[in-house]
Amino acid sequence: MAGLATTFGSGASTNSLDDLSEARCILAIGTNTTEAHPIIGMNMRKAARGGTRLIVANPLEIPLVRDAAIWLQHRSGTDVALLMGMMKVIVDEGLMDAKFIEERCENYDLFKDSLNNYPLSLVEDITGVPGEKVAEAARLYATNSPAAICYTMGITQHSHGTDNVIAVANLAMLTGNIGKPGSGVNPLRGQNNVQGACDVGALPNVYPGYQAVNNEEIRKKFEAAWGVSLNPTPGKTLTEIMPLAHEGKIKAMYLMGENPSLSDPDSSHVREAMRRLEFFVVQDIFLNETARLADVVLPATSFAEKDGTYTNTERRVQRVRKAIEPVGDSKPDWWITCQIARRMGASGFDFKDPSRIMEEIASVTPSYGGITYRRLEKKTLQWPCPTKEHPGTAILHTEAFARGKGHFVPLEYRPPAELPDDEYPLVLTTDRSLFHFHTGTMTRKVRGLNIFASEELVAINPRDAEALEINDGDKIKVTSRRGEVTAKAQVTESAPKGTIAMTFHFAETPTNELTNPALDPVSKIPEFKVAAVRVQKAERVAVKTG
Repeated sequence: MAGLATTFGSGASTNSLDDLSEARCILAIGTNTTEAHPIIGMNMRKAARGGTRLIVANPLEIPLVRDAAIWLQHRSGTDVALLMGMMKVIVDEGLMDAKFIEERCENYDLFKDSLNNYPLSLVEDITGVPGEKVAEAARLYATNSPAAICYTMGITQHSHGTDNVIAVANLAMLTGNIGKPGSGVNPLRGQNNVQGACDVGALPNVYPGYQAVNNEEIRKKFEAAWGVSLNPTPGKTLTEIMPLAHEGKIKAMYLMGENPSLSDPDSSHVREAMRRLEFFVVQDIFLNETARLADVVLPATSFAEKDGTYTNTERRVQRVRKAIEPVGDSKPDWWITCQIARRMGASGFDFKDPSRIMEEIASVTPSYGGITYRRLEKKTLQWPCPTKEHPGTAILHTEAFARGKGHFVPLEYRPPAELPDDEYPLVLTTDRSLFHFHTGTMTRKVRGLNIFASEELVAINPRDAEALEINDGDKIKVTSRRGEVTAKAQVTESAPKGTIAMTFHFAETPTNELTNPALDPVSKIPEFKVAAVRVQKAERVAVKTG
């Protein structure tokens, strides 16, 4: 999200999800929406069947392709070239919104000149998408306003993910598709409260409300509010913490609601890093693969056992109300954290209930300033909601961007950090299943969901399968420079030749032992979407009897 934040502020969704019904065109890029966000996916399909022109840009033939006016099947990791190629067509053919650019943007001339580096012939060579098809998509998006862009981790999980997000922002600004119903740039969040966690400061470089840690004026504000002295140096991301733990430079860790044993890249290395910690605390609702490595496990309550709020992908703050009493010795996360802080001698953690925590959030977070439990009892609210009289904000940037003027950024295409070669000739990209969520900590415990999807399947193109003498259902071994896993082959045209796709929902097949820990230099997000691998039939192991 860092690139989007350069112009748009927090990197949050600019529009409400209901706006998709008002869009004349939707570009869904790097998102398997019907699998990862089924309700949003259903709304996209409904819009497409009602006349909205849908453009799908995805290396895999995802279900949404069936409703698309155009499917751009580009090579994984070539999003910048694809989007810059589209923008060159828009500028060359005079389809940009000149008035919007003049009044609300800057650095356009330099950006426009940079588009000369992306002739359609080169874009076709890089992406694998015919140049005329790129041009057709560009015209469709530019001439059907309002147009919305939706993306997920197929855009961000690259070693150049920030550039991908900036390219998306450039495209929206170029066509004036910001600040009005049915338009916007909408990153679809991967979990139900990722937006809320980021909003209230669960990031290493900002305080609540995306207020920078290294800004002296802001830091003094929080020091006064909290009565403590604060470190002016931004902290580390999870993907930076694990290597430091492996090196012995981080000796203790307190991990809440995360399962990096399965979710982090090069996960066997990550598990070794956690084993090297001198003290490891995990707080979670189930004893997952990571919790089994901990010195202490703190049992937290599920959503049904506590009060609180979630902020969803459209910045909508919603109340969560306790439906049942906590099971066993489990306690709400906020209560556990406060107890630890108090026993360590910290002040300011004597909250009686979550509503008092929301009061503090509102007092130091301008975008949440008008949000209270009393108001949330009656309706949900979308931030920014700065005062108790404010109705909330459905659409961002209607008059100006967070930084004033939108800043166009010239971009240079950079290939993925790891490309196929003779030893590892295929590309692995990670995908999602409709029937399981993340590392399966919760969904793998649901009998009905396991009936639909009980094991990992490796999607492999028929031509690749034939060359490797692999049949549908064969047990195969997938190997990268970091590890190897076994799973069943699913021979399918949904994966293009040269690419295989796997989920990471199954502990029995820890896919992320294969993925590349190369990081985007700005966001520090790993390159989950491109890893070089080889595939072969798994050897049959003879079973001795007698």
